[in-house]
Amino acid sequence: MNETLTLVLAWVAGGGLGAIFFGGLWWTVRKGLSSQRPALWFFGGLLLRMSTTLSGFYFVSGGHWQRLLACLLGFVMARLVVTWLTRPSGENQTRQAQEAGHAT
Repeated sequence: MNETLTLVLAWVAGGGLGAIFFGGLWWTVRKGLSSQRPALWFFGGLLLRMSTTLSGFYFVSGGHWQRLLACLLGFVMARLVVTWLTRPSGENQTRQAQEAGHAT
């Protein structure tokens, strides 16, 4: 297979792994905060997200550091996208910043 296509596919796979990892983190925190057993949610979510992500990195890389690097780049880019999609609205964000200023 063409090396460029392989790297692009590794980048896309990294984006998918990042979306699963950080989307799962967001979901776990939301569920864990309202749960009777938050430690179970946080620990279980951590194990599931880490095992999925590390297995994905292992299979995508195939022993090639270039693929691993492309996958990692997609993973970090997915973090930025998930962070942007799950941020609070601008009005709510300003209020939280003002409250945080009063806390210090």
